[in-house]
Amino acid sequence: MTRFLFVVPPLAGHLNPAVALSHALTDLGHETAWVGAESFVRPRVGLDAVVFPTGLRPYRGQHDRGLQAVKSLWEGFLVPFARNTLPAVDKAVLQWRPDVLVVDQHALAGALVAHRHGLPWASLAASMMELTQPLRALPKVHAWTCDQMAALWHAAGLSGDPATDLRFSPHLVIACTSPAMTGPQAFPGHFALVGPMLGRRPAVPDFPWHRLDSARRLVLVSTGTLVADLAADFYARVAAAVRPLGGAVQAVCNADPATVADPPDNVLLIPQIPVLELMPRLAGVVSHGGSTAYETLAHGVPLVVAPIRHDQPLIAAQVVAAGAGVRVSFGRSTPSQLRAAILSILDGPAYRTAAGRVRDSFAAAGGAAAAARRLERLARP
Repeated sequence: MTRFLFVVPPLAGHLNPAVALSHALTDLGHETAWVGAESFVRPRVGLDAVVFPTGLRPYRGQHDRGLQAVKSLWEGFLVPFARNTLPAVDKAVLQWRPDVLVVDQHALAGALVAHRHGLPWASLAASMMELTQPLRALPKVHAWTCDQMAALWHAAGLSGDPATDLRFSPHLVIACTSPAMTGPQAFPGHFALVGPMLGRRPAVPDFPWHRLDSARRLVLVSTGTLVADLAADFYARVAAAVRPLGGAVQAVCNADPATVADPPDNVLLIPQIPVLELMPRLAGVVSHGGSTAYETLAHGVPLVVAPIRHDQPLIAAQVVAAGAGVRVSFGRSTPSQLRAAILSILDGPAYRTAAGRVRDSFAAAGGAAAAARRLERLARP
C-alpha cells in the first residue's frame, strides 16, 4: 500500500479530476490524503477522507485579459496561494508521511515541499496553458514567470537555483487531454496524456429534471464559477439568442435565476447543475473553454466556445482545429451571432462526428485508471 498526498487549489475544474484520480488509487488499494481548503475539499472527498486544511483566503479577482491576465494570475493567485499554503503542505508531509505527492500545477507549494523533503512528485495538469507552455514564445514574459518561481523557491528556504520549473515535475506530468486535442506535438516520455478524468461528483438533489423538455434539443450554457460578474451580460445575450428557437431548443444556464431579467420560457437559469449526469441528454454546449469543454468532448457533444482568458483561447483553438465546434467572442458576440453558432453545431453533423472522434481518443487515453497506474510506477520504480 502506497500513500499519495494531493495538493489542490480551491478551483472546481482542478479538484474534480484530482478526486477521480484519488478514487482510482483507492480502488487499487492505496491511501490518499488532501491538502486544501476544508470547506471546499471536504464536500467533494467525503467525511472519511484525511484533509490537512489550508483555510480559504480571498484572492485578487481575475478580471484581466490577454497578457495582463497572466500577470494578475501569478500576482493575484498563484504566488500568494503558494505562500499561504506552504506551512500546511509541510505539516501534512511531516505528519502523514506520504510516499508520493500529486500536485496541481496551480498549487506550487506542493512542488516546493516535495523538493524540501526529497519526495517524488507528479504534476497534475488540468489547465492547458500550463501544459503546452505558450509563453515560451514570449521570452520576457516567460522569464518573468520564472522569476516568480525563483522567488518562491528562495522564500521557502531552498538553496541554489530552482531545480526544475515548479509546474512540471521531472518525475511525472499527468495531463487531462489527448493527442486529438494537442495535435502532433511531442511531449517528453514522463508526460502521461490520459484524457479527462471523470468520476463521482457530489449529488445535486434539487436539480429540476422534470423541467427538461425531451421534445426540444437541450443546450448547456456554462461560463465557470469565477466570472459571475462578467457573465451576466453573456447569459442575457444567449437568452436573447435562443428566444426565437423556443419550439426546438431549450437552454440550461449554469447561473443564478436573477442573472437574466425576464428570461424566455425555453431558458432555465439554475445555479447548480449535475454536469456529468446531464451530458447524455445534451445536443450541444456553450462554454468559456474551461474544464467543461473537455468533459463535453468526453461525451462526444459539440461546442460553441467563448473564451475569456488564461488557457481558454488555447482550448477554443483546439476545439476548432479538431472540428468539434466553433469559437465566438465572449464580450462582443451579438444574439444573432450566438444563435447562428448554436444552430451550426446542432444542425451540422460534422461537428458531432468530430466530437465523437475526440471522445474516442479520450477513452483510449485511459482516464483516471491510466493515471493511477502511472503513479504506481512512480511510487515503485
